[in-house]
Amino acid sequence: MEISSKQSNKRRALLSEINVTPFVDVMLVLLIIFMVTAPMLNQGVNIALPETKKTQGAKIEKDPFILKVKKDQKIYIGNQSIPLNDLKEKISALFEYRTSKAVYLQADKRVPYGIVAQILAEIKSGGINNVSLITVTQ
Repeated sequence: MEISSKQSNKRRALLSEINVTPFVDVMLVLLIIFMVTAPMLNQGVNIALPETKKTQGAKIEKDPFILKVKKDQKIYIGNQSIPLNDLKEKISALFEYRTSKAVYLQADKRVPYGIVAQILAEIKSGGINNVSLITVTQ
């Protein structure tokens, strides 16, 4: 009987220790993966915004809707290109169930004023009256 009680005591002692080394290894690998991939998440449409003097800007909503216009006059919602003719329908469909009815427009500084005016008119005809232009402050 004594032999079995000694063996059970040894087993209990071995089972009471927790090996955290694999957990730490996995966490370090995940940390490295996130550190490498995080800078890639902000990639998108490259736009050279016009510069303005520092002013008090509009407050940005929690979930902003950003419409981007590249120098080649292509319109983007996220990374998806939208033709100017389809913008009104797309805007009205996207904002049908959104609580925030605000559009933030990022237009490249080399885009002609007439194109920006047409885009603003399409946004307004889509039912959105709150439009803010995004610029870079000096």
